[in-house]
Amino acid sequence: MKIGKIPEAVLKRSVLNQIHSCRDEVLTGASLGEDCAAVAVAPDEMLVMSTDPITGTVQDIGELAVQITMNDLASAGAEPIGIMLTVLLPENVSEQKLRHIIGQAEAACKAVHVQIMGGHTEVTRAVNQPLLSVVGVGKTKKGRMVSTAGARPGMDIVVTKWVGIEGTAIIAKEKEAELRTHFPEPFIQRAKAFDQYLSVLPEAAVAVKVGVGAMHDVTEGGIFGALWEMAEASGVGLEIDLKKIPIRQETIEICEFYGINPYELISSGCMLMAADDGNAIVQELEKQGIHAVAAGKAVAGNDRILYTAQERRFLEPPKADELYKVV
Repeated sequence: MKIGKIPEAVLKRSVLNQIHSCRDEVLTGASLGEDCAAVAVAPDEMLVMSTDPITGTVQDIGELAVQITMNDLASAGAEPIGIMLTVLLPENVSEQKLRHIIGQAEAACKAVHVQIMGGHTEVTRAVNQPLLSVVGVGKTKKGRMVSTAGARPGMDIVVTKWVGIEGTAIIAKEKEAELRTHFPEPFIQRAKAFDQYLSVLPEAAVAVKVGVGAMHDVTEGGIFGALWEMAEASGVGLEIDLKKIPIRQETIEICEFYGINPYELISSGCMLMAADDGNAIVQELEKQGIHAVAAGKAVAGNDRILYTAQERRFLEPPKADELYKVV
């Protein structure tokens, strides 16, 4: 199989179709497109959990691991509590590198008032670069969890900040020397600084307050993958104006340099939402200094259409992330 997320058909056939054991306490379990599970712990409260590995980069890996997990919890409308952190290291990694990784993770946790509750640290021949796997734990009231599967026909589809910002920042850091042969230094520094936008906690809080039907953090597979996953989980079609999807010029130019598709590039920091009144969410986000646009609609049926003034084409199932073609 190719590097990246496994194909949807394989996920359904060889993973999800084999999971049959159930417990009454589990309110939301393994499902296509869902990033979080939920467990009832009290009559009016439940724990929300998420898990993610960081495999596409080694720079700032400790910070990224926490931010991505916090984004998953925020996308579910949950208040983050803590993380369990598994750190797998190759034999050639120094203790100083380990200290640096954990220091990054702790600083990221402190910034959002969550705790590293435990985990596992190991040196192993099974990896050739540091690999982090994070389990995030949050909480919310029953009936308040937001699902990827909550989009309904007629809802507006909102995209926050810009697509491809995580991938742009990773490439700018990992390939800085190569990019200097083509781009001026200020351009590269702006691209590297995109990691300041990776948290979606602020926009998730705004959306929950205003009213939102579904949220999905745009990660591997980029905005095209996230749109497909939300539509598939919700059982709806889509009509999305490709020209309205927000993207930074730095992302466009770096993707052109490497011949990759920015709409299929890992995009943590960009949130996909479905809401009855997307314009109300956009207006409130803009008041908070968070760029957002209503890029289209959820529709009845299964057709997922991307259109411009010149053409219409069908959205395809998620592919391997474009980042793996570069780093």
